[in-house]
Amino acid sequence: METVINARQVLSDKPWARWTALGFLAFAMFCSYIFMDILSPIKDLLQSTRGWDSTAFGTMQGSETFLNVFIFFLIFAGIILDKMGVRFTAVLSGSVMLVGAVINWYALTDAFLGSSLEEWFTTHLNHIPVFEELGIAPFYDGMPASAKFSAVGFMIFGCGVEMAGITVSRGIVKWFKGKEMALAMGSEMALARLGVATCMIFSPMFAELGGDISVSRSVAFGVVLLMIALIMFIVYFFMDKKLDEQTHAEEEKDDPFQLKDLGKILTSSGFWLVALLCVLYYSAIFPFQKYAVNMLQCNLTFTDVEPGSFWAGDAVTIVQYVIMIIVAAAAFASNFSKEKKRKYGLLAVAVISLIVFCYMGYKRQSAGTIFAVFPLLAVGITPILGNYVDYKGKAATMLVVGSLLLIACHLTFAFILPMFKGSPVGGVCIAYLTILVLGASFSLVPASLWPSVPKLVDAKIIGSAYALIFWIQNIGLWLFPLLIGKVLDNTNPQIVQGLADGTLTPEQAAVSYNYTAPLVMLACLGVAALVLGLVLKVIDKKNNLGLELPNIRPEETEILESEVESAEE
Repeated sequence: METVINARQVLSDKPWARWTALGFLAFAMFCSYIFMDILSPIKDLLQSTRGWDSTAFGTMQGSETFLNVFIFFLIFAGIILDKMGVRFTAVLSGSVMLVGAVINWYALTDAFLGSSLEEWFTTHLNHIPVFEELGIAPFYDGMPASAKFSAVGFMIFGCGVEMAGITVSRGIVKWFKGKEMALAMGSEMALARLGVATCMIFSPMFAELGGDISVSRSVAFGVVLLMIALIMFIVYFFMDKKLDEQTHAEEEKDDPFQLKDLGKILTSSGFWLVALLCVLYYSAIFPFQKYAVNMLQCNLTFTDVEPGSFWAGDAVTIVQYVIMIIVAAAAFASNFSKEKKRKYGLLAVAVISLIVFCYMGYKRQSAGTIFAVFPLLAVGITPILGNYVDYKGKAATMLVVGSLLLIACHLTFAFILPMFKGSPVGGVCIAYLTILVLGASFSLVPASLWPSVPKLVDAKIIGSAYALIFWIQNIGLWLFPLLIGKVLDNTNPQIVQGLADGTLTPEQAAVSYNYTAPLVMLACLGVAALVLGLVLKVIDKKNNLGLELPNIRPEETEILESEVESAEE
């Protein structure tokens, strides 16, 4: 009886406490996701102001995961997490992200141009022994110095953000195990994806503020947000420390992490299937995000907005963002309303606000604001999916459904969207619908994949397990941005030639690419993920891995409800 009473007194058993802890972690990841794609919506400006072609852009974007993959930093990060715990690793990751972001920012400032540092990067890092021979170097001869130095900063940021990712996953498991873990992970990812939308809306605004183009302003915006992220991790530090004091965390030291425990991960077939699904699925999403705005610029017909009008001003950016928050908040909250009238009222607000948001995106004639709808449908259905996995299961099935939607979306972008190039309204409608479905597809992954990992490995090595999955995932996140950039240049030789002979300006070239080949390549990743998802279902059934089982068993639900009632009394 004493054990039960003590269990009721810990912070993680109090809904307000565990959801507050999740809020700190999720908001930190929200800020980090903004910086991760801060340059994605201004690819055209980087080409016109800094001379970055698609290969340079893709190489720089792919550098984010270089140290994690080839220096095995992420593996060490997982071991650090298991050895030092969530608190230490969270603050460390926030600090590393901030250092990398500052370097990235300086690389794009006017102060860097003409500096001795620019001269050094122009003449160095053109050949990296071994890596160059293997064709995996993060730099190449002729790559703009600003792109090289920016890549260095992005590498350091990448170490921090991936370390933060595994730390947040471990933190959620710690606070929500046996409770609403799938919902928590899905909610965290939904908020993080709002960071993508925030980036798409505000990055071009800061870059073009006052009519003076400066890509460094966008990056500075991201740096400020990462300062806030570090503060969030510090606040979480003290909250998590209180939890450990209540649960007597020293008990974990009785069974400490050992390197030999990694063998338990490496011999798990279910783990490897989940890891491969992760790399395939995320490789078809995150690299696409980095090129999505430019893809829309190349496939949709945009007209110049009248200067001085409401749609051309900065105020409309704020208004549209507020409407986006209303969409997300109303859709998310509707899932928690028990009264039908209130539930449907919130849904109506979300739908109407979404229509207004899309209309404003069309009126602004901005590809960035169009792609900003990417996370909105996901935010609305994430609680549904999370609750379903928590109480009904079917995680492996959700991965299969997500793969099917992924394939359909990329093929739509590749073959159907270009057919509406001459139809401004029709093209935008197709783009909006496809982006919303893609966001919904992406919501299936955090709600089903990440909560499955604790079912496959021991709790004391879960940090290393997440690190290994993230490491494998990072291989794709390094490779495919680079591949997309090279494929774009190789399948659009007329653009490369036009830039060389002066028949095309950088501004014209930036919005003239044919994206069919890269999109088909990403759709193939979805096909591979679909096959592996079906194999995972078979292995799960054969080996009783429990991936299709709920996270919260009926008997556990009854216990939790009785404990809540007792606590209220």
